[in-house]
Amino acid sequence: MTNNIPPKMKERYEEARKLIESSKDIKIYSHTDCDGISSGAILTGILKKIGRQLGKDFEIEIVNLDVLEDVPIEHELTIFSDLGSGQPVDKNANKDSKILILDHHPPLRDIDYCDTVDYDYLEINPIFYGIDGSQEICGGGLCYLLAKEFGFTDLSWIGILAAIGDIQNGKTGRLEGLNRTILKDAEEEGLVNIIKNDLSLYGRQTRPLFVALSYFSDVNLEITNDQNRALDLLKRLGINTRNPVNDTSIRSCDLNQEDKFKLIKELINMITKEIPSRYAIHAPKLVMGESYEFANEEKYTFLRDASEFSTAMNACVRNGKPEVALKLLDLTIRRNEILSDNNISIDIESERAVVLDDLEEISKAHRFYLAQNIKKIGESDSIVQMKNLQYFDGEGIRSNVVGTIAGMVLSQGDWRKPIIAFTQVSEENDDLKISLRCSKLLAYDGVHFGKIIRKVSQSLGGNGGGHDVACGAYIRKDQKEEFFDMMNKELEGKLVLD
Repeated sequence: MTNNIPPKMKERYEEARKLIESSKDIKIYSHTDCDGISSGAILTGILKKIGRQLGKDFEIEIVNLDVLEDVPIEHELTIFSDLGSGQPVDKNANKDSKILILDHHPPLRDIDYCDTVDYDYLEINPIFYGIDGSQEICGGGLCYLLAKEFGFTDLSWIGILAAIGDIQNGKTGRLEGLNRTILKDAEEEGLVNIIKNDLSLYGRQTRPLFVALSYFSDVNLEITNDQNRALDLLKRLGINTRNPVNDTSIRSCDLNQEDKFKLIKELINMITKEIPSRYAIHAPKLVMGESYEFANEEKYTFLRDASEFSTAMNACVRNGKPEVALKLLDLTIRRNEILSDNNISIDIESERAVVLDDLEEISKAHRFYLAQNIKKIGESDSIVQMKNLQYFDGEGIRSNVVGTIAGMVLSQGDWRKPIIAFTQVSEENDDLKISLRCSKLLAYDGVHFGKIIRKVSQSLGGNGGGHDVACGAYIRKDQKEEFFDMMNKELEGKLVLD
């Protein structure tokens, strides 16, 4: 892993800066997730900043991967962020086209592809330089490095938001590689605080600690899905469950170091008793790592914690409201600029309050939808067990959230095997969207499910890929049984099932 931009990659960023500076009509296409939203926000942030002097007309569109093959290339410059490398996005290009791709996914084209076409084509992908795009930098990180080329290091915090949303810290519990460079910039700007050796539980700012503990699902423990037992655990360890300052349920972020380590130690012991001995070395990574806080945001709000903030961004996209997420990020950029001068803008604070109200409504609807479907799956006992995997039919579940639900019902099945969900892509398209989630322990053991699912789906004429512990694919409806049989065979001997 490297924390430095390779010289050849740096040259490409210089070219990208010149490409943007020389273009007045720009179209941005970005992906439908937190990384994509963050990427788009950084790019629009750049264009707004330089547009004050140079004058830039631009628009942004948040899109699914399935539309990219026929996307029009009609603007002076077309930018693809957090997508484009794996799709034939230049299919409709002409000799006057200018295309810039900033993507971390496996590329279809090689680094010299630009020399084979008669139009301006520039693709910046970390994989070209031996950098792992699943752990060392994401789409938002690549866009931030472009912002840095312009001198806009105040956008670094969005690169961190993108990395956490893309689970770039999933394997080690901390950001690595070029993400570390971005983190340093954000810390030096006073925008991000790093909490080292922290308790790795979701909801550290907003969930009562005992509730957060009950959601632990990488390995099924006695506290998993049982808030009463989680509360009993805290009492047994002598950890105060009430915050003496405000008399509310204590949050993970409230824990002092002594109580934090006491709880971490106990969780490691509990996990170790439930897993094969070969996994024991990895147990600490399930419960301990770094957390990242946005320094300008209020404590006990979801905006304060990078993980919770990223979840809210995903909720917007998955409920068809990417504009709400983009608006919040834009206002936060402007707010941070003003705060850096020790000023406050009543107008921006008021606008943010309105957007946050909208976001709260979206999040409530999102949580309700997830809870409804998780309950339905649990009550129907619909998880089918195969030797090396488990799956359920997500019929009726929206394709853009089926992966989230798969991850949340993992605790209802066997953590030793990946769980796979499938559902119809859309009302208009009866192909299947496949989503896989699994315990981090399986990735620590060297299994990369993103590569496996890509191999299987492509052999069926579909497509797929993703991270080691979270990935997906698209296949025809009539290939479902064949897909599961092939996945089961591919996983033979790769999992510890005893």
